[in-house]
Amino acid sequence: MPEIFRFYAKHCLIGFGVSAVFVAALLYLNVANLWHLISTSDVGLMALVVFWVLNGIVFAGVQTGVAVMLMADDDRDDDPGAGDGLRVEPVAVRALDRQR
Repeated sequence: MPEIFRFYAKHCLIGFGVSAVFVAALLYLNVANLWHLISTSDVGLMALVVFWVLNGIVFAGVQTGVAVMLMADDDRDDDPGAGDGLRVEPVAVRALDRQR
């Protein structure tokens, strides 16, 4: 299995796990009366699965994005001149006095 696939699958599973904890907390705290709505409905199980999957997609995407962004190797802390090769220097600019 390619390493990139393992990386993505691992972080998607983490995202879906966080989603399960999030949905469980929402139901336990009965936010917006969700526990009552799901437990008394005849399609409550389907609603619960859909709620978990849709939140899982969001949390998996965020988890994967954060993991990718944390992989960046930031060498600019060690060498102030490293990076894009641009130097930042103040430049004097003369302002024109225009009257409208």
